[in-house]
Amino acid sequence: MPTNLEWPDIAIRLLCTILAAGLIGFNRGEHGRPAGLRTTLLVALAACLAMIQVNILLPTAGRAPNSFVMNDLMRLPLGILSGIGFIGAGAIVRRDNFVVGLTTAATLWFVTVLGLCFGGGQIVLGGVGATIGIIVLSGLKIVEYRMKHDRLGKLSLLVDRSGPSEKEIRGSLARAGFKISSCALAYSAEAGNSEVTCQLQWRAPAEENEVPEIVQKLGERAGVMRIAWTPEVK
Repeated sequence: MPTNLEWPDIAIRLLCTILAAGLIGFNRGEHGRPAGLRTTLLVALAACLAMIQVNILLPTAGRAPNSFVMNDLMRLPLGILSGIGFIGAGAIVRRDNFVVGLTTAATLWFVTVLGLCFGGGQIVLGGVGATIGIIVLSGLKIVEYRMKHDRLGKLSLLVDRSGPSEKEIRGSLARAGFKISSCALAYSAEAGNSEVTCQLQWRAPAEENEVPEIVQKLGERAGVMRIAWTPEVK
């Protein structure tokens, strides 16, 4: 980091920050994420300007012999990183087991570090980091969607005397690859009906939203009066 910073150097650092944050922000905004183009640009530029200010103040670092005041310039970028945590926390939303905004918060933190790199004059390091970040956000999204994740769901069946028993239902679900976390049985002697409710766990890609084939087959069994399938997000 040069101690004497000229305007051409400042322009290069700001331009690299705008380019990197703009590409990442465009990717996020294109997919409708809360932190889009303007948010990522502002965050990265704030970090870049903070590091440029540190660079400009470098000649004033240290402590004069007749003064007890000492400039600790690294507190400025550290404060930027701490402050971005509040913005990232505001982007995370959790409702029961459903959590969104983690990638958005991580993106804001990431572009902040990019801004610090470019603002500090580490152009090559910031460029490599920006390239890797764009690959992670764009390329790995396809891989993430195709990965199998733990999924949760609840299956409820109302059967009469001629319908499948709890043991038969358990066996059918196990053969289909479902793990039964818990199973409840409610029996009405007057009506002769039984209601079986099972909490299920299985693995499937995130983009797979169809009703499982085993649910449809159980619904077609003789004696099944009603069937309800409720997938959950883990």
